Amino acid sequence: MKTSAEAEFRAFVVTRWPRMLRTARLLTGNHHDAEDLVQVALAKAYVKWERVQRADNPDAYVWRIMINANADRLRLLRVREWLTNRFPETAAPDRTDGIAERGALADALQRLSARQRAVIVLRYLEDHSETEVARMLGTRVGTVRSHTARALCRLREQPGVCETRAGLPPARRGAGPVTQEARP
Repeated sequence: MKTSAEAEFRAFVVTRWPRMLRTARLLTGNHHDAEDLVQVALAKAYVKWERVQRADNPDAYVWRIMINANADRLRLLRVREWLTNRFPETAAPDRTDGIAERGALADALQRLSARQRAVIVLRYLEDHSETEVARMLGTRVGTVRSHTARALCRLREQPGVCETRAGLPPARRGAGPVTQEARP
């Protein structure tokens, strides 16, 4: 007979699995690694389930476990693998623009640090506020803002990313220094 805590955990997993998998896919860049990451996060959450339930925001608690597990995973990698879904040469132009856009965004996200990637994914692709992201990452809102600014700058430098409709905010116009023309 299952305890109520086990039943609540099962209900949590069933309702959160698709969102967690999507977030993990964006963090890892690979569906298989994403599934592993979600499973690791949920296993850690299960062990601490009573503490998770007592938290102000159980979702944020579990998402933080997942983000920390991803950072641990990246630290432990000794040989970096760059998986790609593209062949070196294409016989004809590909007409599936959506796939190319997602690929460009996924490649650009992989070039960010783990913390910057987590901030971008949570802010713009998971649509969390700066305060929620700061709480999930265990940091201050100012740190989230600085990671966001640096990450967006790096993403905008990547070819093909600014043209995507990935939900990232456009660059501010006139964000550079203000100059005045000399008057006669």
